[in-house]
Amino acid sequence: MDKLRAMELFLSISQTRNFSETARRFGISATGVSRMITEIEDQMKVKLLLRSTRQVTLTESGQEYARQLEDILWRIKELQANVTAISSAPQGQLRVHSRVMFGLGVLPPLVASFRKLYPAIHIQLTLTEAPVDLRRDQFDIDFRISPPVEAGVKRRMLFQSERYLVAAPSYLADRLAPRVPEDILAHECLAYQLPGDRYTWLFKQQDAVNEIVFQPRHVSNSGIALLELARLGEGLALLDDYTVHNDIRLGRLVRVLDDHRISNKGFDEGMYATILDTPIIPAKIRLFLDFVAEHVAGRELRFVAHGRTAGLDPQPAG
Repeated sequence: MDKLRAMELFLSISQTRNFSETARRFGISATGVSRMITEIEDQMKVKLLLRSTRQVTLTESGQEYARQLEDILWRIKELQANVTAISSAPQGQLRVHSRVMFGLGVLPPLVASFRKLYPAIHIQLTLTEAPVDLRRDQFDIDFRISPPVEAGVKRRMLFQSERYLVAAPSYLADRLAPRVPEDILAHECLAYQLPGDRYTWLFKQQDAVNEIVFQPRHVSNSGIALLELARLGEGLALLDDYTVHNDIRLGRLVRVLDDHRISNKGFDEGMYATILDTPIIPAKIRLFLDFVAEHVAGRELRFVAHGRTAGLDPQPAG
């Protein structure tokens, strides 16, 4: 008996609940499928399926077997792909997921420059705020703002981030810029929507933290909307450094109260790259992660892409 093929057949039946459909998928007879499943049950000395003329159902043992098989067969597939990749030039599709603001503000120019180095690697970039499961959602890399807690993944901290309080020059043209945290109470403030109806910003200088409660002019659950409102001169906005670095460089926004660290939640923030914990990291994943880290992680893992992402000069691949 081909044990690997038998496992694939059983997993297919657990998904389709149909012997004939599985037989069509694999190009064999339904009788052949039934015989291989019976051999598995005989070998394991356990009943995996309950069959009738109308339906196929899984026993409790069958459900557990199918659950573990899905992971085992996925790992075999990945192992085969990884070993093949070692002996060939980096190529294929690289599936990347990112938080929206990092994906918009940092990744596009990096993707464009990476393509010049490795034209055979094609990047599929998906941006959402929703958490993803790398295996279930079939992503190779997930850029997230908090360290992963799930099992079976590796993490790499790219940099520690910081939030900047910014405003458009047009907004500050006829107003005094804030000099101390309390000055924001005399300004229009743009707030990110969080649970509850109390809006606060935390201002940290040395070890002292000052919490200022304010009434926002506009509120949004979208960093993109807050960024655009700030550009339009609607008020002060608190946004991540990697979100506003190009606007500051181009003069569209000005940073205020830059002698304070400012946050709406906490000061332990950063950007993490998360990948599956596999025996071999595929070359396309390793190369892209190294490339991104090279251009965004400075000394002491601080974000350093400010003023640099618009004109990356790729070096020839070694």
